[in-house]
Amino acid sequence: MASKYPETALVLSVDVTDADQRANLVAQTELRFGKIDFLVNNAGIDFLGAIEEQREEDYRKIFEVNFFGAVALLRLALPGMRARKSGMIVNVSSMDGIASLPGNAYYSASKFALEGITESLWQEIEPAGLKAVLIEPGSFLTGIDARTHFSGDLIPDYDASSGNFYRAMQNVAALSDVMFPGDPKLAAKVIFEQLTNNATAHRIILGSDAMDRIGTKIDDLQADYDASRLIASSTDFVRV
Repeated sequence: MASKYPETALVLSVDVTDADQRANLVAQTELRFGKIDFLVNNAGIDFLGAIEEQREEDYRKIFEVNFFGAVALLRLALPGMRARKSGMIVNVSSMDGIASLPGNAYYSASKFALEGITESLWQEIEPAGLKAVLIEPGSFLTGIDARTHFSGDLIPDYDASSGNFYRAMQNVAALSDVMFPGDPKLAAKVIFEQLTNNATAHRIILGSDAMDRIGTKIDDLQADYDASRLIASSTDFVRV
């Protein structure tokens, strides 16, 4: 694909957990094109399993790629963007970054962290003329199903919760239409259109499954918020 666009495409293989490779990526891009208009943090990995089941080395890898790698790259891109007062940071999160599921906690936690830092980021950089956006995709058939593995040993007590996720992933080929309803080519088209048409939204939700899951989470939050109305202010200092 890159060979079709020799003047406008630069392909580099990068491990986002490697500081030297990250720095080289930004330096080579700025050298070739003079600037970075969009930084899209899309690298991501996942390990599955209950919180107690997963190995520490695996869930730390999730955070190194999904969170710390993204943070390091946006910090490298921001100086040039600030100097021009133009640019956008695009962090690809997930519906799991808003609504978590049993069996995928560490992935969700890494995306929750990405959500939190991006919310702060757009408040910091918008006064400087920059933008930050979160992409909230559902399950898209990108091949991540073949790259995602279970971590640790199964614990029978979690069979009714994260165990359901385990069984579904064992049959992912047969269930792919249900588990991965999203078309990545259509997602790329919509993302490009949204980001290049001066969209003002801080979050772009993609996929009917994402709309459903995030909608349920919003309803749950609203219910908890309403239930807390009578007790929240009772914890404030009483000053006379």
